[in-house]
Amino acid sequence: MSGPLTTPDDVPEWLRPLVEASAKVDTTTFTRVTAPPYGNARRAAVLMLFGTGEQGPDVLLLRRADTLGSHAGQAAFPGGGAEDSEDPVTTALREAEEETGVLPEGVRPVALFPELYVPVSRFAVTPVLAHWSRPSPVRPVDPAETAAVARVPIAELSDPANRFVVARRDGRWRGPAFTVRGLFVWGFTAGVLATLLELGGWDREWDRTDVRDLDVALAEHEARTAAERM
Repeated sequence: MSGPLTTPDDVPEWLRPLVEASAKVDTTTFTRVTAPPYGNARRAAVLMLFGTGEQGPDVLLLRRADTLGSHAGQAAFPGGGAEDSEDPVTTALREAEEETGVLPEGVRPVALFPELYVPVSRFAVTPVLAHWSRPSPVRPVDPAETAAVARVPIAELSDPANRFVVARRDGRWRGPAFTVRGLFVWGFTAGVLATLLELGGWDREWDRTDVRDLDVALAEHEARTAAERM
């Protein structure tokens, strides 16, 4: 199930296109991957939390700890697996608070997007769109789970200088990527963000022929960020 949880007129003007789009899109808007027919996917949800920062609209992202067994070191939306009988909104808010310390009372869920299947983790993920109506301080709550947290301006995500394509050497996968605020965003999160930029009317022309080897691009990014910390 997907669609608005409120009316588009009840959110900031810049967020309205996404609320409206939630009623029109389906899974194929985001991915060509479908869940297996035997229905053993694990339910999960992510919080796509948009607020207004010093540089205009932004979105909350985190970097997962390098020691995690699944998606280690990757940039992601706050989120995770659902507990028994949880609905997607409850899961997304709980996980966001546990990972980033965001206060749920300042977060207003405004729409659900179609459930998306992630083969590598076997999660069926519901993206929950939310407006950060009363922003609160955020931080990595547990360093064993979250390495960094950042409010990333939409203007930086849409900047062509921060966008490129990554591909695996075996040619079996390629997808959009971003480098913003010290984060290397690729995979599921980058794919969703790229679609949101289009749906929200924020997308700008960028060089889609700039295709980089995923492993090389990751290594170069890690080397740069390590040097910046010194």
